[in-house]
Amino acid sequence: MSQQFDVVVIGAGPGGYIAAIRAAQLGKKVACIDEWKNAKGGAAPGGTCTNVGCIPSKALLQSSEHYEHAAHHFADHGISVKGLSMDVAKMIARKDEVVKQNNDGILYLFKKNKVTFFHGRGSFVKAVEGGYEVKVSGEKEETITGQHVIVATGSNARPLPQAPFDEENILSNDGALRIGAAPKKLAVIGSGVIGLEMGSVWRRLGADVTILEGLPTFLGAVDEQIAKEAKKAFDKQGLKIELGVQVGDITTGKKGVSIAYKNAKGEDQKLDADKLIVSIGRVPNTNGLNPEAVGLQLDERGAIVVDGDCKSNLPNVWAVGDVVRGPMLAHKAEEEGVAVAERIAGQHGHVDFALVPWVIYTSPEIAWVGRTEQQLKADGVAYKAGTFPFMANGRARALGDTTGMVKFLADATTDEILGVHIVGPMASELIAEACVAMAFRASSEDIARICHAHPSLSESTKEAALAVDKRTLNF
Repeated sequence: MSQQFDVVVIGAGPGGYIAAIRAAQLGKKVACIDEWKNAKGGAAPGGTCTNVGCIPSKALLQSSEHYEHAAHHFADHGISVKGLSMDVAKMIARKDEVVKQNNDGILYLFKKNKVTFFHGRGSFVKAVEGGYEVKVSGEKEETITGQHVIVATGSNARPLPQAPFDEENILSNDGALRIGAAPKKLAVIGSGVIGLEMGSVWRRLGADVTILEGLPTFLGAVDEQIAKEAKKAFDKQGLKIELGVQVGDITTGKKGVSIAYKNAKGEDQKLDADKLIVSIGRVPNTNGLNPEAVGLQLDERGAIVVDGDCKSNLPNVWAVGDVVRGPMLAHKAEEEGVAVAERIAGQHGHVDFALVPWVIYTSPEIAWVGRTEQQLKADGVAYKAGTFPFMANGRARALGDTTGMVKFLADATTDEILGVHIVGPMASELIAEACVAMAFRASSEDIARICHAHPSLSESTKEAALAVDKRTLNF
């Protein structure tokens, strides 16, 4: 007889492992199934985020930023560096160790919270009395039964039809994180999060980087003023970004990759590069899930159809994260995982999608929460705006990083904060204050009247809030 569980979670990425832990905390008997393997074939829970996404990319961004500071900025601080070199293999090894620490941390958390972990691929077998039978295909095949099933199988990189990934010349995010040496010329298709972050890593290490973007505007989802400021900074760094292009044939050979494309004027162009990173979005992953065995409904994108509470069309089958609607963000998946576990336990889990922050970990960092100025205009909302530049912030000057600004958008009548947008140093950390403020429906004046430490970057948040009322103190 198969093992019986209250909750079976398929996938141990941010949505899955968090859902499993929270369900266990709430007294449920929980199993979590995940098939990721490390180089030695061992379990590597954490999904795309931990293995080939958020965590390793931040490790490489940090290493490459250290190198760039040593090469170009240490002299400003009176620090002389001679014979500077970059050991890419060691950088990659450090990244792998950071990933392993996170993998091991999740396994420890499973043990601590009494979650039973199965290493293998989880797939539906059939509906049975009291739940669903799920097969685990790993070193040994076994079947378990769950009263509730949470699908958290994540997403896969979207390939170009004319150029599938070979992870040697044409790279997904996975291959981009494993390049053995800085290429002389690197091409990137797509100027989204992955394209900008990976382009930044290899540019800092000496690559000549060109990013080709099909859309006519740069970072269209970002507040226009913030996007323009970011583009200006990237241009200054030497990151070449071409907008409004139409990519044609892509060929590979011994010398690398050749990309034919039309520029924004419709002129034929050709770009030769050693490597090509394709970052044109991601698609929901239901490979091997066998949803048809139980009648689980998918939409035209291949995503699992769920309602606002992450319920599928089947009783007691839930889905969270990249495999469902909404932004493909690790922290969104985590919040959905917690909410579903609490709903299963009879509580009232909640996720406010309007307050999910977005971050791009380039330099300068870009972060935002809430609505952009162009969205407010389109919706006919009367608003006030306030901005404050980091060049007027004492801590930013001391850091030697004064690029960018903080921008507040508030309701013209009530002064409630409707959106906060940041481009500049540590934007990923500064945005948290805005999330808290907006969760409690704070006004810009609330932030303006709160004492912020001096000198700190967060003073720029206070000053931008003051700017909404046109009364900045330091600019």
